[in-house]
Amino acid sequence: MTTSNTDQAGAGPNGDADPAVRAELARLRDSIDNIDAAVVHMLAERFKCTQQVGHLKATHQLPPADPAREARQIARLRQLAENAKLDPAFAEKLLNFIIAEVIRHHERIADDVGNGGDTGE
Repeated sequence: MTTSNTDQAGAGPNGDADPAVRAELARLRDSIDNIDAAVVHMLAERFKCTQQVGHLKATHQLPPADPAREARQIARLRQLAENAKLDPAFAEKLLNFIIAEVIRHHERIADDVGNGGDTGE
């Protein structure tokens, strides 16, 4: 990621920000970087679980998508977002993106199992 003079709070015409401002930016950006890392690790854990769900569904000939559960999850996540002061529409978009990826994985797993491939065991 690159920064410009307009991205540097308190920057003068040649981009020289007050040291206290630079320190605060660095502190906040370090926190953002740590949160981003945590989000990636949490998504990886989530996908490990959904892969197991996909194998169970495929092995027992269940459909890759579960629209009723997805609707419940969206409603639940929207409420969590509201409680956390996060835009519920953003949270719903994020979950829809994740759900679409999970379904794609489940379809691939079902194809693999249907073709005599890996059953996850």
